[in-house]
Amino acid sequence: MTTTTFSHYDEMIDGQGQVRPAYAGYREWYDAQDPRWMVKQGKQAESFFRRTGITFNVYGEDAGQERLIPFDMIPRIVTADEWKKLSVGIEQRVRAINAFLHDLYHKREIVKAGKVPERVLRGNEAFLPQMVGFTPPGEVYTHIVGIDLVRTGPDEFMVLEDNARTPSGVSYMLENRETMMAMFPELFTKVQVQPVSDYPRALARSLAACAPPAASGHRPTVAVLTPGIYNSAYFEHAFLADQMGAELVEGGDLRVVDGRVCMRTTRGWTAIDVLYRRVDDNFLDPLTFNPSSVLGVPGIMDVYRAGGITIANAPGTGIADDKAIYSFMPEIVEFYTGEKPILKNVPTWRCAEADSLAYVLDHLPELVVKEVHGSGGYGMLIGPTSSKAEIAAFEKKLRARPENYIAQPTLSLSTVPIFTKAGLAPRHVDLRPFVLVSPNGINITPGGLTRVALKKGSLVVNSSQGGGTKDSWVLAE
Repeated sequence: MTTTTFSHYDEMIDGQGQVRPAYAGYREWYDAQDPRWMVKQGKQAESFFRRTGITFNVYGEDAGQERLIPFDMIPRIVTADEWKKLSVGIEQRVRAINAFLHDLYHKREIVKAGKVPERVLRGNEAFLPQMVGFTPPGEVYTHIVGIDLVRTGPDEFMVLEDNARTPSGVSYMLENRETMMAMFPELFTKVQVQPVSDYPRALARSLAACAPPAASGHRPTVAVLTPGIYNSAYFEHAFLADQMGAELVEGGDLRVVDGRVCMRTTRGWTAIDVLYRRVDDNFLDPLTFNPSSVLGVPGIMDVYRAGGITIANAPGTGIADDKAIYSFMPEIVEFYTGEKPILKNVPTWRCAEADSLAYVLDHLPELVVKEVHGSGGYGMLIGPTSSKAEIAAFEKKLRARPENYIAQPTLSLSTVPIFTKAGLAPRHVDLRPFVLVSPNGINITPGGLTRVALKKGSLVVNSSQGGGTKDSWVLAE
């Protein structure tokens, strides 16, 4: 899925061939290095990732097919001022998402006000009737949020997606930085970069601050619930549990004992106060959702609703990152904050609407079309790089279930150079900052995960589609 890109914003080099201020310190250091030594360092980075086991699984491939996530050692850099502006916009958006979720499961004022139509909620598989009328501990729905940003110009950042259910990738953010600091320690004395290493401690603090009423009087016990080793993000589950000093548990390790969700330990059954679950809603509790699930905990939803445990993120938050809901985010932000959105959406056509569908069908070769529940780069059409047969096949799916799709223009994403044997070469990138939410406030780690399309001209940055990652630097003030 590649395309020849048109004019784009190069984040390192301006139109006159000059290095932009954000990269001045780094580029001066880079130009002083021996290219052969840089090639050697690149190989060392790959060895480091392999030794550490930084891998991911790709669904649909043979079991046990783990891939090494590609890492590029040229950092992506934003200035302190740029980050300040982004942070304010991200915080505004996350506040709105939490308020929206509370409203959606209680009074539905935004629907009554006509800002979000009932039809996009009706029958939406991400909406959970079991959450209606219930408020999670601390009134927090999305404890961990990932906001995907793309850049198209000097001051033009837009939100591409909101990841409100189980945003992944933070382990790569941390490992990328650790790898860079191990390979180029002198570089970090030349360029002052804001640290990210506190994220695991911040995550632990933030989750503990969301403990349920049953945890009062003692230090909250936090655990990470994983589906197991065959999950694509298992490395991250294990990594975060280890870094937080929390237990990594699977459904078989847990049971409900005396009204609490408990984990099996050498000391017997121990109550969990906060469960950072990386199991989808439908598999969380076989007594409430999918009865055949062996990944979750029978009865956990009853304990949850009785105030015996905090589940992070709260069940039912996925509706906030539904791509049909995304198209209403400007209205959602303004409705709950009373402010104009600081971060813009990418223009979006809702194919459920007749006029939009007609436009999309007439312009399929120019557009990107996505499933409203899709993720990971699956189930989408990139018109400019698709064959006539692929477009025709997608048109049939679109006509059959138009409400299942949205469409967006093909953006000219910014580029950041990657390191190649022939030198630096521009590649398209996006950015996923990670946000922690608790009753104590919102914490945004400076930077996030930069995903990069390693193929020349490609706009697809997903690791499952051949993309890689970079270290993301926010310069110190």
